[in-house]
Amino acid sequence: MSAVKANNNRDTYRATAVTLIVFGILYLLERLLDLSSMGLGWLTNKNNFLLYAAMVFLLLKHDKSVGLVLAGLWLILNFGLITALLGTMSAYLLPLALLLAGILLYWLSTR
Repeated sequence: MSAVKANNNRDTYRATAVTLIVFGILYLLERLLDLSSMGLGWLTNKNNFLLYAAMVFLLLKHDKSVGLVLAGLWLILNFGLITALLGTMSAYLLPLALLLAGILLYWLSTR
């Protein structure tokens, strides 16, 4: 049991370290290359950092719960962007998808 917990902590530390490295590289690139003037300002947009962290945690951790929570938070916080990308179809699809995901998670938690 403690070996599993130690491995989980190691995964968490590794994912956190890589996330911090990615953030540092992005900020350094912004300062050195002025990404905004090259049309790449969206890379260092504060809204995307949660998505970067979610991707790193999903890739590096065996337990995907942290990455899924971070990705879900990013989806909720960027609801306007997603609805704009989906167009008029999103008026019904995204709320329905959120409702179905919530029902599924609730059902799985009560089994």
